[in-house]
Amino acid sequence: MTKLKVLFIPIDGTGHVNAAIAMSQVLIKAGHECTFGICDQWRGKLEPYGIREILWSMKDRQNADESAAKYWGLYLKEKGILGPVSPLEKAVIMLKEQKDINKMQQEIDDKVKQTISQVRPDIIILDQMTSLISVMKSGIPWVLVCSCNPLTYIRDDRTPPAFSGLPTTGPISEWQTFNTAYKEGIQETWQMLNDIEVSNGFPPLKERSLFNESKYLNIYGYPLELDYLEIRPLPENWYRFDNFMRSELHLPFEVPQQLLDKPGKLIYFSLGSMGGTDVDNMKRLVGILAKSKHRFVVSKGPLGNEYDLPDNMWGEISVPQINVLPLVDLVITHGGNNTITETFSFGKPMIVMPLFGDQFDNAQRVQEKGFGIRLDAYKCSEEELLTAIENLSENTILAEKLQKISQKICDENSLTKLPQILESLTHLF
Repeated sequence: MTKLKVLFIPIDGTGHVNAAIAMSQVLIKAGHECTFGICDQWRGKLEPYGIREILWSMKDRQNADESAAKYWGLYLKEKGILGPVSPLEKAVIMLKEQKDINKMQQEIDDKVKQTISQVRPDIIILDQMTSLISVMKSGIPWVLVCSCNPLTYIRDDRTPPAFSGLPTTGPISEWQTFNTAYKEGIQETWQMLNDIEVSNGFPPLKERSLFNESKYLNIYGYPLELDYLEIRPLPENWYRFDNFMRSELHLPFEVPQQLLDKPGKLIYFSLGSMGGTDVDNMKRLVGILAKSKHRFVVSKGPLGNEYDLPDNMWGEISVPQINVLPLVDLVITHGGNNTITETFSFGKPMIVMPLFGDQFDNAQRVQEKGFGIRLDAYKCSEEELLTAIENLSENTILAEKLQKISQKICDENSLTKLPQILESLTHLF
């Protein structure tokens, strides 16, 4: 086996980086070398996993000591994306901000070009918001990663629009309304990026898409039981894993004594690193959960020091989620792709409270496949949330079904196939 030098270029949000860490772990175990090109707010956070860090100073980041999670959470809150508005309204807001994001992507593209020269990788694994010309022109085999709901990258008229949270059963008229608004909102940005792609000799972008797929390989992490394969087949040159789930052996977790001494089911509550920056909403939901007879482990988010937890809860700004999930009976989540796939892999039922983006699609898919309940993070009532907890906690048939699926996912351990796939890919080119 030839040792590969693998360069990861992930979006610097927590979920995307964690997915890249998971891929790195199986590659490092197989004897390969992994490097991340990423903003300097991740300094020292990747080295414990055996990952080399090449850090970039970004113009939009005034405080390198501030976490990327806090930066992005406050950004979303400032723009009105965290709040009680519809998926379509949030998508439109995101599209209005796309010009700023494009400037950031152009800055990243320049830094990636320098990093490629420095690392001289054998393969590049790319998870970004738009195509990077530096990667596509490098001549190095590259893999496009979808570390979010597969609707985001695999656009098909047989499935609902990405970011809509609409059911797979229609009505089609609602899909069309969403698609029309989305296309209008993205048109200017799409045309600009399309012109860049074409002028550099690459194929035109697909409608409503801001990136080109890789001619080498495209991958995503989503369990078979949640995927859309019964509606549309897996596209050519795409590969599905059950998850991109990392291990965190250096972050052990035991249920705190104060919760061990209390009755009730053990429940994990997290709205993600970004959702946790909306302190008012976290306080509202924690206030409701305080009335539950159950116990809660809470991931409080980057601003967690700004509020306290009641007696039936224990929490920290960040908890080692991978080590918490096996210990709990139920998960209340924002529906980020990592949390969805990890929770599913451990066989736990979910209450999904989406906040933005593909979280709406994940929440809808979990509910329509019968593995949990979708609620509105901003509008759900006390009765709705507490009743949902009881219904899922008492559903023994669902618990047994999820445990069987969990065992299958564990036995197959699909991500361990990644090294062989990449080794074969590099031999072809």
